[in-house]
Amino acid sequence: MQLTKNWAAVLDDYIIDLAWSPDGAHLAAASAAGPISLFATAGGVRAHELPGHDNGTNCLAWQPSGSASQILTSGGQDGAVKFWDPAAGQHTGSSPLGSAWVEHLAWTTGDQRGSGSLLWAAAGRTLAAIRPDGTIAHTFPPAPKTITAMAAQPAGGCVAVAYFGGVALWDAGDFVAQREFAYANGIHALVWSPDNKWLVSGNQDPSVHLWIPEQEVELHMSGYESKVRYLAFDHSSRWLATSGGRDACIWDCTGDGPEGREPVMLPHEAPVCAVSFQHGHGLLATASQDGVVQLWSPDRRQPLRATVKMPAAATRLAWSPDDRLLAIGSEKGVVYVLNCEA
Repeated sequence: MQLTKNWAAVLDDYIIDLAWSPDGAHLAAASAAGPISLFATAGGVRAHELPGHDNGTNCLAWQPSGSASQILTSGGQDGAVKFWDPAAGQHTGSSPLGSAWVEHLAWTTGDQRGSGSLLWAAAGRTLAAIRPDGTIAHTFPPAPKTITAMAAQPAGGCVAVAYFGGVALWDAGDFVAQREFAYANGIHALVWSPDNKWLVSGNQDPSVHLWIPEQEVELHMSGYESKVRYLAFDHSSRWLATSGGRDACIWDCTGDGPEGREPVMLPHEAPVCAVSFQHGHGLLATASQDGVVQLWSPDRRQPLRATVKMPAAATRLAWSPDDRLLAIGSEKGVVYVLNCEA
């Protein structure tokens, strides 16, 4: 297995987010300074540079595939969600949410009741569901504390929203609270398993907490070296990858779950700063603060498949929709796109 350079591009500040278009034709990259660069995947040509947000852009999200036209959305320090036409490279609308930074975006694709796609945005204690035309579908009651993480259920039925003290599940169709789970500490990350069974939080304490919402089951794994800020599930929902130290920690979530099982430890020589599984295949990419990026197959006796040393630590890892390319955003403001070759 090899990781080879396809192309690279330099932005004006460290890379705060990366997002591939659903068709894989474009990669959006946001710098902390504010501008958003839109690259053509073939050759890495900068198709457009969008102005982004005053004072800084925080997050990116593409409308899921299936819509008539692709929409790129962004959230920033100006308290607004912005909508962009990537083909024309134009700003098409804004949804102001107040003075707090917009730090979390997630699309839902509708459910069995026929609900259309909605963009969910969090700014401070404010949560809003926004239609693709930029109009507000619903504004929720203020969260008890600042919203620190958000994750849309893959099936589209609800969105999980975390804050210090707990997690709320909001129904994507009628916007009522399905469930609330208490958690007496800070939560840095949320992820759903692709089969919708597990909801997992990475925590400040430091620990990982798991819920099976449909069964009211909770599991807890502690003993991490540091706060757990990064989580990823593989496409089969078996493997859960977590940061929280110098090893990427891999838990087997089959059956009754990982509690009481020994995890697979994937070693780095510096703290792990990103984890990302392929969408439809089994490779896990991990990055550490010394600039090392590694590929792993967790189910192999010798799991390490490839290692590459980057000039600076990664801030984001993102697989292309077809899993052939790995995009890496760095602290030095460089976007690298690598080929993953067997």
